[in-house]
Amino acid sequence: MHTMKFHVKKGDTVMILAGKDKTKTGKIMNVLSNKNKVLVEGINIVKRHVRARGSEAGGVIEKEAPLHISNVQLFCSKCTKPVRTRIKVLESGDKQRICVKCATSLDN
Repeated sequence: MHTMKFHVKKGDTVMILAGKDKTKTGKIMNVLSNKNKVLVEGINIVKRHVRARGSEAGGVIEKEAPLHISNVQLFCSKCTKPVRTRIKVLESGDKQRICVKCATSLDN
């Protein structure tokens, strides 16, 4: 089965482009590639009613819900805005994502 290649990956800082958390930034916790969604830390918080199981207590918990990947864009800390990326191939053959506006590397 073919897996899709996305513009963001786990650990990236992104800005939300649509929805109730528009213009907020957060770090990607998980990429759900089969659903084209991402989980962003502290964004799209929903309440879930959980039944008690064994030693776990029940109640209302808050957790992050997935966002569609088209609603997030990589955030450049130098430009302080969401940016498009370009791939730059280094002399060693490695690839790096760079900011289109300021040309700084977005990969750590």
